[in-house]
Formats: sequence, structure tokens, C-alpha cells
Amino acid sequence: MTTRFLRTALPLVLALLITGCSTIDSRIREKSSVFAALDAPTQDKIRLGRIEVGFSTDLVYMSHGAPDERLTTTSATGTDETWIYNSYSQEYLGSALVGYRRYVVIDPKTRQPIVYFEPVYDSIYRERIEERIRIIFKGGKVQAIEQVKR
Repeated sequence: MTTRFLRTALPLVLALLITGCSTIDSRIREKSSVFAALDAPTQDKIRLGRIEVGFSTDLVYMSHGAPDERLTTTSATGTDETWIYNSYSQEYLGSALVGYRRYVVIDPKTRQPIVYFEPVYDSIYRERIEERIRIIFKGGKVQAIEQVKR
């Protein structure tokens, strides 16, 4: 149980340590010269985590952070870049028998050991990765925004 917990928790803790400081404010500080050149309504949209068609890659980065995946599409009309943002979760599937625990009890009358086997169950989870938003850039500007409706 402890090993399973560490296998699950350790990557999450490391991911938080690596990306945990990447907030909208920290990304704005990182790109402060770009942010300062924007008009007030656009700055407000970025602070709220909103994007629009026509935004540059820097504006999308400030608003949403680094993408989980980057795709490049080359066609007759040119090269498009697609940024994909995912959501990550675990789905509980139930519990399953993983083995038996043995324990020994000494019978007080006969002073003989009695061996008992007890079933051991563990929770089963499945990692879920769902695409949340897909942003398509052409010439460094947002051309299309695709979002999953729920």
C-alpha cells in the first residue's frame, strides 16, 4: 500500500514542485515587457485566463501556461502549430484481491500455533487524461480555439 502511494504521490509532488510556481502572475512577470505593452482590456483577459482569436503565443502562454503537447502541421497553405492542454485525474474502479496475509495465533490450551490466512484487497485506479483545450496558431497568432463541451 505504501509503495503504491509513493508511486502515485511522488510524481504528483515532483510535478507540483516543477510547475507549481507557474501561476498567471509568475508568467506575467516572466513576460513583463510583452504584458506592459498590452491595452487594459487585454491585460484583464489574460489575468482571468481567457484567450481570443488573434492572440500571440506569448499571450496564450501568459494566460494558460506551457502546453502539455505541441503539434506541428505542415500543409500546402503553410505550417500550423497546435497547443494542447489536458486535464489529469484518476478514476476509481473498485478493489481487487491482491493476495493473502498470514498471521499466527498460539492456542492457549494446546500451545500449538494456528495459522490464519486473511484476504488483502487494494483499491484500483485508472489514470485519465482528457484533452481540455486545443489552440491552433498560424503565423504565431491564434487562428482557432477548440474546447470540449461538458
